[in-house]
Amino acid sequence: QVQLVESGGGLVQAGGSLRLSCAASGRTFRRYAMGWFRQAPGKEREFVAAISWSGGSIIYADSMKGRFTISRDNAKNTVYLQMNSLEPEDTAVYYCAALTGGSYSDYREYDYWGQGTQVTVSS
Repeated sequence: QVQLVESGGGLVQAGGSLRLSCAASGRTFRRYAMGWFRQAPGKEREFVAAISWSGGSIIYADSMKGRFTISRDNAKNTVYLQMNSLEPEDTAVYYCAALTGGSYSDYREYDYWGQGTQVTVSS
């Protein structure tokens, strides 16, 4: 089992940056692909980015390409999401999740979830 704890959210002005972190417990972290999702009030959970266990495969949602960067450090059991050029539309609760197998972009495939961290972008 994996426990995930996100951090790094907060309030930022449009055009600013934030770096989210997701710390995982357990020695099996490197077995999992990791994903970031977000959910705004009244909206469905939305795929942001995902990274394979080795970091060799990375995918992004189209609207995040060029602005967001996902990375991981298996030695620290941590996955990161660097978010640049933030827009008010990026305001949401951001979740990290661990995946043993399946589609990287489908939240229903993920096995473990963190509690989420709020990101608010002001205009």
